[in-house]
Formats: sequence, structure tokens, C-alpha cells
Amino acid sequence: MSSQKASAKSEASIRTPQRQRGRERVAALLKAGEEIFAEKGFDAATMTEIAARAKASIGSLYQFFPTKELLADALQTANGEALAQMLEALGRGSKELTPTGLLDRLFEDLSAFLAAHPSFIVLADRPAADKAQKAERRNRMRSQIAMLLSRTNPPLPRERADVMAVIILHLMRVATAVSGETDLPIRDAVLRDLRAMLMRQVNEPG
Repeated sequence: MSSQKASAKSEASIRTPQRQRGRERVAALLKAGEEIFAEKGFDAATMTEIAARAKASIGSLYQFFPTKELLADALQTANGEALAQMLEALGRGSKELTPTGLLDRLFEDLSAFLAAHPSFIVLADRPAADKAQKAERRNRMRSQIAMLLSRTNPPLPRERADVMAVIILHLMRVATAVSGETDLPIRDAVLRDLRAMLMRQVNEPG
């Protein structure tokens, strides 16, 4: 029985629509999922709310994503690929930047990415997420950021770049949380200090 459930989940997770109309519907469902997960968190979000936000029937949602977990997995996979592409694009010009210049660009680009994909951190932290996939995605991001820092002019030593990659990702989580506090009068000042902290870190000896 358990193998049958695993097989069914696997088939659902790789199922993609063949027609343009179906692809547009999936895109609308993913966008609605992005918004609802970001607003309410994974546990509180419901499939009914997601379908309503996408202006789709609940049956249509379940047709493409039989469970909330599969919807979250698909959304996080798509967001992870978008983040990887953003880092790759930044890497093409990293040799022309100083370490602090790269950090400045990275802070801006990651902030923009997290604003465009507000459910990314929410879904990354959900208990139901596959631990192996979470670790793989996290290690991939750290590796990409460390590689960028090790290719700047002058380059950061790889050992220091590895340390900075971890610090950057955790500080970006804080920056994302602060950015969401729209009623915080000192929000901009806090974000400036977070950026300054990154700059000081990269200039400190390892």
C-alpha cells in the first residue's frame, strides 16, 4: 500500500499539462499558492483559498496538484530554479566586481528575488518539506554564492567565501522579515545596517 501511495505521489509530482491553456492554469495556481503561502504560512493555507485566489475550481487545482504538499514542492522547485538562474546571471559579471561590490549587488538582487517570491523562505522552513531536497537546495545556494565571492577582483579565499555564503543567506532571512514590517518606522535604517554588516564581514580577515 505504501509503495502504491509513493508511486501515485511521484506521478503527480512530474505531471505537466500539454496544452497552452493547461500551462496557463498551472501558472495561475502556482501564483495563487505563492501569495496564500506567503500571507498565511504553509500550515494555515488551504487548497480552497488557493483555488479561489486563482479563480479556478477546487477540482482543477486537485487535478494538477493532488495535495498541498505537492503544490508547495512544485512552487519551491520553480522558485529554486529562478534563484539559481539569478545567481548564474550575477556570476557572469562577478570577475569585474570587488568583494564589496558583489555583496552590494547580491543584497539588491536577493532582496528583489525574495520580494518577487515571498513564499520562498516560508516553504523552505516548512516541517513537511523533504529534508534531502531542503539540504540539497540550501547547499546549492551556498555553493553558488561562495563561488561568486571566490571569483571577484580580488577574489576571496574559498574558505572565507564558504563562511560568508552562510552568513549572507541568514542575514537575508532577517532582511526579508524586516522588509515585511511595513509599519516599522525604522525599517529602512535597519536594512541599511544589515547591508553594512555584510560589507564589514567581507572585509574582515577570516
